[in-house]
Amino acid sequence: MIERFGRATRALHWATAAAVLTAAITGLILYVGPLTALVGRRVLVKDIHVIAGLSMPVPLLLAYAGGWRRDVRANVRRLARWSQADRRWLRTRGREATDKVGKFNAGQKANAAFVAGMIPIMLASGSIMRWFEPWPIQYRTGATFVHDWTAIATWAVVAGHILFALNDGESLRGMLTGRVSRTWARSHHPRWAAEDDPEEGPESEPEAARVGDGGDHPLR
Repeated sequence: MIERFGRATRALHWATAAAVLTAAITGLILYVGPLTALVGRRVLVKDIHVIAGLSMPVPLLLAYAGGWRRDVRANVRRLARWSQADRRWLRTRGREATDKVGKFNAGQKANAAFVAGMIPIMLASGSIMRWFEPWPIQYRTGATFVHDWTAIATWAVVAGHILFALNDGESLRGMLTGRVSRTWARSHHPRWAAEDDPEEGPESEPEAARVGDGGDHPLR
């Protein structure tokens, strides 16, 4: 067994997941009329939705605030680095360049990039929709449009992420316990496994080192 994720990274993942899932589920209830009627207590659902939305960036801010940020920063650096092999992997949907996969494959990097962009977009558009009085009508209309379509994209991405995780028990275990088998690592993330494999040794300098440290809308 080898360590894949430290406690700080796992806490960040699950805290963010809880906030995003809560916002997505309550948003769906608010948006779909039959669900709104079925669940009832619309004001409470709306309040929970707003609180969940506002809390989405909090885990990342806390992850970077403490002495545990080293583990998180190392993984963020890996997620931010895209290589030609990653683009090839993504273009072929994982059929090619599998031997070049590092700690994160291109799908995981794309998912992280989407979430990183989605949170500020949803936070800004949702805030305009919730506290709409100071904003002119064109801002409200634009915020509603952006919020709704970003929510639809988020539901699709979250559903896909969950399905992939449930289909790969070892990957899910890595995020739950922090550890995975070396056999799984060699099969799914060979370049990362080589970094920690005394028998093979890394083919090249580890990924992280190359990067450097350096109105009438449901919510109203």
